Amino acid sequence: MEKDLSVIVWSKEGCHYCEEVKQYLNKREIKYQTVDVTNHDERRDILEVKYGVRHVPIVEVGNGPVYIGVTELGLEHLEIVLNRAQR
Repeated sequence: MEKDLSVIVWSKEGCHYCEEVKQYLNKREIKYQTVDVTNHDERRDILEVKYGVRHVPIVEVGNGPVYIGVTELGLEHLEIVLNRAQR
């Protein structure tokens, strides 16, 4: 695992897909930060500006100063971005 790898999970309480993403990251022993959008519309506004969506989970993967946002549902999308970032 790259020491510069940074992962941020935008999620909300009660979101099954959000929990699935966190379990996947935990299983792979990838540390991550969580941004909870529950009752925080201003945080959803940030997602809309950055990615054109208001839904969660959104996972941001960074290796150094550049981050890639994973906006599609499905762990296969996250896995592709993580594998690229770890090279």
